[in-house]
Amino acid sequence: MNSSKTAVIVLGAAGKMGVKIVEKVRNSSHCALAGAFDLKTSGSAIAQDLESALQSADAVIDFTAPAASAAHAVLCAGYKKPLVIGTTGFDGDQLTLLRELSKNCPIFLSPNMSPAVNLTIAVARLMAAKLPGFDIHISETHHKFKKDAPSGTALKYQARIKEIYRGEAPVTSTRAGDIVGEHTVLYAGPHERIELTHRAHSRDVFAEGAVRAALWLKNQNPGIYDYFDLLDLGGLLRMAPDAAQP
Repeated sequence: MNSSKTAVIVLGAAGKMGVKIVEKVRNSSHCALAGAFDLKTSGSAIAQDLESALQSADAVIDFTAPAASAAHAVLCAGYKKPLVIGTTGFDGDQLTLLRELSKNCPIFLSPNMSPAVNLTIAVARLMAAKLPGFDIHISETHHKFKKDAPSGTALKYQARIKEIYRGEAPVTSTRAGDIVGEHTVLYAGPHERIELTHRAHSRDVFAEGAVRAALWLKNQNPGIYDYFDLLDLGGLLRMAPDAAQP
């Protein structure tokens, strides 16, 4: 393996996202594939094989399922390996575990790996603060096989808006066809409305974002991170000090 490249392990490698990420890693001039694992192809031996691969890896990207991601995080923390998680649908106990494990290794936890959509989440929060009297509604549409609803991205829009908005920002979910992902935040005032929309045209944008996150995360200290940290969006968040009234 080329020592000048970042050695990346991909977990969930047989899934729709995993296949794309493996392709991006293999074609990257900055990365080398240190392992690609999936329960569908690796079976019960995945833990043993993963532990062996972790010894020479620089970072891990996980797009599996909540229980599997949590178990993988335990292994990564034991080896102090940076872990990028794109899995969604974690419960409270699993999130608490990830935060605890992040004391031993850097963990990048983001429900959406598109830099652009994360920027719109920050903008959505700012708009909520600067549009008093507007009602806010979030809608999201994904392919019919997506298991969780609302999407993790929609919930992140909602959580960030809730930090600054004193009203309720409900979420509407639609599952249809092969739609990769669409999110819209509607701001409806008495005489006008604004729609902030992000549409993903392919899963490539998420795969590229996951690889970018892994390259960034390998240089970070233990802790929990997301795209707000990678994009340094703290200044934009601080631009909205006053909560808007619904």
